[in-house]
This record gives sequence, structure tokens and C-alpha cells, in this order.
Amino acid sequence: MNGALIQLLVLAGVAIFLILRLRSVLGTREGFEKPPIQRDETESRRPNLEVIEGGPDHDIIDHVPENSPAAVAFADMKRVDQTFNVGEFLGGAKGAYEMILMAYETGNLSSVQPFISEDIYDAFAAGIEAREKNGITVEASFIGVSETAVQDAEFDTTSREAEITIRFMGEFNYTVRDKAGDIIEGGPTTVKRQRDVWTFARTMGTDDPNWTLVATGE
Repeated sequence: MNGALIQLLVLAGVAIFLILRLRSVLGTREGFEKPPIQRDETESRRPNLEVIEGGPDHDIIDHVPENSPAAVAFADMKRVDQTFNVGEFLGGAKGAYEMILMAYETGNLSSVQPFISEDIYDAFAAGIEAREKNGITVEASFIGVSETAVQDAEFDTTSREAEITIRFMGEFNYTVRDKAGDIIEGGPTTVKRQRDVWTFARTMGTDDPNWTLVATGE
């Protein structure tokens, strides 16, 4: 065997040794990198977003029991009119109660006519007319509202007509005089407490933001 052949065989042996050596190291990942993490197929398709569940609407459940018919009605109102807020409505209703009540007591309905239904206007006007016929005058000054609470709420999803019934306890000074000017009821320092249950109505989602007084009771 000549020298060239022997040299070729030696080089071939070295090459085979190196190949086997490299395969023993590079053919496995343990020594160099972590194996890929096998993810569940469903998980790989899931968006990498954290879903935060909405809690109860405290603007509703602070005023009526959760899941009650009134709470459902309020939720429907909010879906139709996103500007509607129960707390803000109660604040407005409280102001309307004072304004309308004093307009009736003092016999001046013209200032509140846009905020009361025709039936309520006619009933209030008849009461004022009866007082005037009997020569009775009323002097009243409002003190405040000691109670404002939701009694009921209804919403017609077809007509979008909403009705909210509020329970009020009003306090005011009240003096009633006869034709001669004599006091027949109350007095300048007498505080009258009056409980009223009023129902306000409005078509939700319209440009008119005003609620109308449509029913009164005790």
C-alpha cells in the first residue's frame, strides 16, 4: 500500500470521527437550548387579552334591589339612552317636586306647565280655582325634601316610554287664610310635612330631555 493511499485512509478516518462527534453534540438540544414548549392548540388560538367582567351597576342597585323589575327597567333605559343616570334623575326630580309643589300652593301654574301633563295641569288648576272661589289664600315657603326614593320604574321597549315613580317627603311652612285674612290652618312658624308619590314619564332616546309629571298620589 503506497503512502498516498495510507494518508487518504487516515484522513477519511478522522473525518468520520469528527462527524460522529459533532452529531453526538449538535444532534441534541439539551446542552444548548431548551426544547420548544408544547402549547395546547386551543390555547394557541386564544387572544392574549385579559377579559374583565363588568360588575353590577351601582347607579341602579344603590336605588333599587338588584335584579328587581325596576332594576331591569333602569338597565333597559340606559341601553336606549346612554346619557341617562338614575342618581342625576333623582336630583332633577327633587328639584321638580319643589318647583311644582310651590307653584300649586301659590296658585301659579304657568311656570311649570311644560313639565306636567294635561291631566295633572287640569287637576291642579281645578284645586286652585276652588280655593279662589272660597276666598282662601295660601302662603307657603319650601324648607326641603327629607326623603326621595324610587318606588317603581317601568320601561316599554317597543315605545321606549319610561315611567319612574318617586316617593317624596316634603317640608314647608304653610299658612291658610280665609276671606277675612284669618288663619284657618297652619301658621308662619308651622312646618307641614307632606308625603307624595309622583310618577314622571319620558320617551327615551329623543332630543327632549325633560320628564313630565303624569300622576300624583300619596
